[in-house]
Amino acid sequence: MANNMLPWKIIQKLESDNSRLFKEDVVENHLNDIEIQEGLAMCLDSLVTFGVKQVPDSSQDGPGLSWVNFKRNAILLINRDKTGHAARDLIIELMHEATSEQWNDWYRRILIKDLRCGVSEKTVNNVAKRMGIKFRVPVFSCMLAHDGAKHPKKIKGPCLVEYKYDGVRVIAITKNSSTTLYSRNGKILSNFPHIEEALSKKEFNNLVLDGEVMSDDFQSLMKQVHRKTNAKTDDAYLALFDVLPLSEFNEGKSILDTLQRKEILNQLSKDFSKCIKPVDFTIIDFDTEAGEETFSKMNKKALSEGYEGLMIKPESAIYESKRSHAWLKIKPFIEVTLKVVDIQEGTGKHAGKLGAFTVEGQDDGKFFSLSVGSGLTDEDREKFWASKNQLIGQLIEIRADAITQSMEGETYSLRFPRFKTFRGFEVGEKI
Repeated sequence: MANNMLPWKIIQKLESDNSRLFKEDVVENHLNDIEIQEGLAMCLDSLVTFGVKQVPDSSQDGPGLSWVNFKRNAILLINRDKTGHAARDLIIELMHEATSEQWNDWYRRILIKDLRCGVSEKTVNNVAKRMGIKFRVPVFSCMLAHDGAKHPKKIKGPCLVEYKYDGVRVIAITKNSSTTLYSRNGKILSNFPHIEEALSKKEFNNLVLDGEVMSDDFQSLMKQVHRKTNAKTDDAYLALFDVLPLSEFNEGKSILDTLQRKEILNQLSKDFSKCIKPVDFTIIDFDTEAGEETFSKMNKKALSEGYEGLMIKPESAIYESKRSHAWLKIKPFIEVTLKVVDIQEGTGKHAGKLGAFTVEGQDDGKFFSLSVGSGLTDEDREKFWASKNQLIGQLIEIRADAITQSMEGETYSLRFPRFKTFRGFEVGEKI
């Protein structure tokens, strides 16, 4: 053992000081030890689970439990060779063999997946990299979306469009007909046993199912997610929007594209219980007017029915375990068409260019008056300023997050208005 310090003594030392540098130094002094490496990997690798929810504390000393013996039995739990009562009996047996310090400050913390000393996989991996050793703890990572409003050029061609649910992101992984639910950060979620049970079937073995846990009341659901006891989640269901093999999830990317993965999800749906529901989608070609019209209708529905927004996923994109442009999220937006009544020069870097349009007009029975300066490229600002006299009186489409009303109540404005396009000019027509 490096520096002759036992693993549980190392954990106790790590608990004694909250300094990040102190913890990193302690880890560095002991990370070359194989037992420390194996124990940290077992505890901090999110995909290593033991299938047990309760691990008791020890109040009395046993003769001592060797790492070799603990590891051999822990593997039985990982592989689900011991489950249910057999798993609980095995844990009690191991606890009685270990000393109380061994158990409470090392072996038990591995089994509950929580070192409780302020050391994460990131800490360990940073230290290992600094030391120049090959050891790393696998880091849990799922696919995350970019903001579609910041990447409008990515929204093109055939895409799957889904309503974005306001729930809790859940990654369900089934191994050996036993399902574990994870948060997007790899934290194990234990308060949805009915969903775990519904997915603990051989049909779902070695699959990763990605979705959102939903409930009629989001605020109540959030209060129940991490409750230690008596969580009430019976009404929750899992809305699934993606699937891929566990091996591909671990590799960080899928082989099949979005549409192919949806087809597999549809095939699996025959084995779903009522608490598992695939998310509906619509295929839209954003290069066509019909596609844009369909998207506009979906946006209006998202607004009227209270969805969090829309998800846009190109047909040919793969699943990547990182933030990816293959998923673009769009918040519900308002679109109005108003008349340009004045053009304001920009300031600072936009001096001598268009700063903003002043627009007014009626839309859906409301009179709007506001300025619009966002959504314009530098090229737009130069081109529009050079042709400013031709633009007075033209109609422009404006996209915004919401309608706001003046204090007097007679005039309306828009929250975060953004220029979309002119109405009345042909594509390519010189302005």
